[in-house]
Amino acid sequence: MSAPTTATDLALVRLRVEDLLCRYERAIDDDDLESWPDFFTDDCEYGIWPRENDEAGLPMPLMLCRGTGMLRDRVLAHREANIFAPHVYRHFHSGLVVDLDGSRIQTVSNYVVIRTLQDGESHIYQTGCATDTVVEQDGKLLFSGRRIVYDTLRVQTLLVTPI
Repeated sequence: MSAPTTATDLALVRLRVEDLLCRYERAIDDDDLESWPDFFTDDCEYGIWPRENDEAGLPMPLMLCRGTGMLRDRVLAHREANIFAPHVYRHFHSGLVVDLDGSRIQTVSNYVVIRTLQDGESHIYQTGCATDTVVEQDGKLLFSGRRIVYDTLRVQTLLVTPI
């Protein structure tokens, strides 16, 4: 990606990042998890940390995947190994901030995930902040890093579906 030089160029980068986030969330919410790794570079890093650990500088995440192979393994485990109550997610993000760092795009956004079980009740499953590194490959924006920091000290139930 060439460096944006005008306000219009910067606005287009922001729109492309917004589109990436919306398509990412849509894939998860529509249970199209097999396409989830396609939003990342092959050498990506995806991790989920509790806020307490993040603020204390503790390196241990709840989940850490390095590379799309590990992301695909997560999907396979979700489909074939994990036992959990059937549910659907609805992701919402806000407060998107986009900064350019050479050929990489750095973003920060807030998120809320609503989880609905088959009984029809919907609950806030998780809230937090996502810090992303986005790069362009073959004309397409992809996450090379996605760091999810959730606000609570614990996750309500087994974390099986990506955030």
